[in-house]
Amino acid sequence: MKANFKILPLNHMEFSGIFELSDLELEKIGAIKMTVDKFPGFPCRISLEDAEIGEEVILLPYKHHKTDSPYQASGAIFIRKRTNTPIFKNNEIPKMLNHRLLSLRGYDENGIMKETAVIEGNLLKEQIFKFFENEKIEYIHIHNARPGCYNCLVERA
Repeated sequence: MKANFKILPLNHMEFSGIFELSDLELEKIGAIKMTVDKFPGFPCRISLEDAEIGEEVILLPYKHHKTDSPYQASGAIFIRKRTNTPIFKNNEIPKMLNHRLLSLRGYDENGIMKETAVIEGNLLKEQIFKFFENEKIEYIHIHNARPGCYNCLVERA
């Protein structure tokens, strides 16, 4: 039996007020404002959509794997102005992930990596089902394979 899953973007409340910071304040936290100049190419981790050309985004460091294991990790992410975080249905794949080469990392309850895969985005749903066949996999992180940047979290539904 296939285990249902849910894709979870980052919560917009975590970034409340960041777009009001000055360039100098952003620089102090290792972040920069940018204007989108190509589409696709600036994937927002809150909306899980590609930002539109001309839109303002912030590129910032983000600790995406907060664990006490050796696999704790952080990296650069883009965020755009957004009023709320979308809620995806069970087994729903955001369109943004369909056209990317993706890296999946499956972790156990202790934050230890148990499975990995690199796939084309159009194969994502099947790969998530396959990972969750392993009962030790508690959650999955999806990254863009080429730049390695974190996209989102997948949990069992």
